[in-house]
Amino acid sequence: MIVMLLVTLPAIAQQPAPSIPSTGFPGLDEYRASRVAIYTDDFGQLARYREANAALAAPAAGENRVVFVGDSITDGWKLADYFPGKPYLNRGIDGQSTPEMLVRFRQDVIDLDPKVLVVLAGTNDLAGVTGPTRNEDIEANYASMAELARAHGIRTVFASVLPVNNYTEDAKESFALRPRERILALNTWLKDYCERNGLVYLDYFSALVDDKGMLKRDLTGDGLHPNDAGYKIMAPLAEKAIKKAMK
Repeated sequence: MIVMLLVTLPAIAQQPAPSIPSTGFPGLDEYRASRVAIYTDDFGQLARYREANAALAAPAAGENRVVFVGDSITDGWKLADYFPGKPYLNRGIDGQSTPEMLVRFRQDVIDLDPKVLVVLAGTNDLAGVTGPTRNEDIEANYASMAELARAHGIRTVFASVLPVNNYTEDAKESFALRPRERILALNTWLKDYCERNGLVYLDYFSALVDDKGMLKRDLTGDGLHPNDAGYKIMAPLAEKAIKKAMK
């Protein structure tokens, strides 16, 4: 058996790496290609917060620790600027979809012992960043997060998927990847799931959408990510949802 391994391994190494199938969207193809090492070496990107988590002390007595989990919309949200003095931890990672968040859920949520978890996700699932994904699959991942949190006494807030727009040329592909009807369907499911399971639904969508059903032009620079004005609208809504979950 050892001899066979010595003979066959070089042959395997000489095989060309398989290419990623095209999605038909050049920008998405390029982005997925740039993340191959992540998908093969650290799918959940556990390395991102491992050291920060290890250095974090346990919650102090009476501390209402909150963990924000999500993708680039959370990752780019400087929580200390919008929630000054609050023990809120940002565990967002650019480009992530819900299965990646599940991979790191124990390390980046459960082990940090928060009182409340705020999840803002789904937009990259809809866009197919980690592959074509049905709404039912996204919903199953949300349910898994909620069940894991409940098992560890963590109260959960599920935020709606944000609207997007195509008001600029650069935003058109991102907009096309996130059909409005799928966003609305996922948000309807999220709201219903929260009501049926005693969770808190955080409706960012209604506060950020314009009369055309798209993300307000003045709240974003790229049609997808909120700017400072957008986060200023989102922050008090998040605070209200957190307080509701605490009760």
